Amino acid sequence: MTRPLHPSALVTGGNRGLGRAIAAGLKAKGCRVTIGARSEEDGRQAAAELGMAFVRLDLTEPDSYFDAVMQARGFDILVNNAGILNHGSLLSPKSDFAEAMEVMVAAPLDLIRLNVPHWRETGWGRIVNLSSGWGSFTQGLGGPGAYGVAKAALNALTKALPRDLPPGVKINACDPGWARTRMGGASAPLSPEEGADTALWLALLPEDGPTGGFFRRREPVGW
Repeated sequence: MTRPLHPSALVTGGNRGLGRAIAAGLKAKGCRVTIGARSEEDGRQAAAELGMAFVRLDLTEPDSYFDAVMQARGFDILVNNAGILNHGSLLSPKSDFAEAMEVMVAAPLDLIRLNVPHWRETGWGRIVNLSSGWGSFTQGLGGPGAYGVAKAALNALTKALPRDLPPGVKINACDPGWARTRMGGASAPLSPEEGADTALWLALLPEDGPTGGFFRRREPVGW
């Protein structure tokens, strides 16, 4: 089925950084965008500034995103952007492993599951998983804490899920590069808008576009 004229889109962590740039880019391309954020105050302020809808999403609280998707009756485009980055050792009792896996693997999979009925009905959908070079085995699974491990697991979902998704739905992961966000820091070489480019491309892929891939600067990269 062809793409809707004005696809609906949900961008998690859309109130700042890459998520905000992706949300703004999707709106500029004619999408009806909803941003999700854990902070209601920050999310509503960003949504008002961008002229789009807001839902409170705490990816450690399944009820919050279940309600958001059910009330919207599903989204055409799902951008799993929200993430956490901590610096404790994986072996520490204070490791962020459980939270990282919840936010960057379990919740994205739940959001995909919740949207499946909508995609079955419409016959069109796009899923973009914001990953990282730190989640790549070929690049050594870098980064602090559980970040790289969680991103690698998100990549694995991206690779495996095409076999289970309804026809007309594409899923891909992207490495946005090192961008100037709160997570990336002020010395990063890329603007949020530059970092958002590949995600925007994947969110609006044509019918003959790829699925189950991992991309940087719109080019395939090693898992």
